[in-house]
Amino acid sequence: MIARKTERLLNLVILLLVARNYTTKEQIRALMEPYRETASTEAFERMFERDKEELRALGIPLETGPVDKYFDDEQGYRIKRDAFELPPLDFTAEEVAVLGLAARVWRHAGLASATSEALLKLKAAGLDFDREQLDTVQPTLVAQEPAFEAMWQAATSRTPVRFDYRRSDQQAAETRHLEPWGVITAQGRWYVAGHDLDRGAARLFRLSRVVSEVEPDGEPGSYVVPEGTDLRALSQSLAPPRPDHRAVVRARAGAALGLRRRSEVLETGVEGPDGTSGWDRLTMRYGWPDSAAEELMGYADAVVVDEPPELRDLVVERLRALAGGAS
Repeated sequence: MIARKTERLLNLVILLLVARNYTTKEQIRALMEPYRETASTEAFERMFERDKEELRALGIPLETGPVDKYFDDEQGYRIKRDAFELPPLDFTAEEVAVLGLAARVWRHAGLASATSEALLKLKAAGLDFDREQLDTVQPTLVAQEPAFEAMWQAATSRTPVRFDYRRSDQQAAETRHLEPWGVITAQGRWYVAGHDLDRGAARLFRLSRVVSEVEPDGEPGSYVVPEGTDLRALSQSLAPPRPDHRAVVRARAGAALGLRRRSEVLETGVEGPDGTSGWDRLTMRYGWPDSAAEELMGYADAVVVDEPPELRDLVVERLRALAGGAS
């Protein structure tokens, strides 16, 4: 059942991606066998609406527009390539070899008989299509995270969920409550985007950091995704940036173990701010300055920032604000 649905969704993506113009629901039903086999128009409408929601939950943008540019009384659907493509990804030589082999198998298979049949029917129906657009739907990422399927289903059915989540700078996991909007990729990783009920704002959670089962925390259909939500734009604004910044810090010997696990020791036995020599100098990489400052503050007086000055100033500013609030 799942395999049939996956094939149907893939063929729907291919159909809407290769069509140069908008395709009406009637044309989609006529061109795709699973839709033609539905018992009634109402059943087709329900299946098509569910499929559209599933594609949107995966971050695949379906665009609607007039079939005839001079008249807007008949609406159709399409997927624009520039909105569908993944951002550039970096792979090792071994990964590139595997992907190249997979791509050759994909082309050799002719996209399976059902898809090839759909393309023939597109041509027979007089619709203009571009087969080269199929390059964008070659498989490039595999979702191996256990939370993927549950988050996808929750986003599709609009079911609130709860789960235990461990951030990279934390030892213990926290229980989080989320209204999932969709599952998307960013920088080669899978995330779920949605409304974080604990923070009261939109958030992005990396699926590989979900350390428990994803449990329903409400009824299906109990919330709506805000109108105009763009999951890809949201992922770009919320996804952690690449750790391109470098900081040098001093850490007390035997302390800040979480920081040490992802840092390089430059020098040991250096003098610390307390005048003793029981400190190590480390170099760490970070993306967001705010997140780095928050992490470093968590080590209290066991860590001091040497450079860059802007990160040191940010930590000092926050510590002063914290001290002022405590007084």
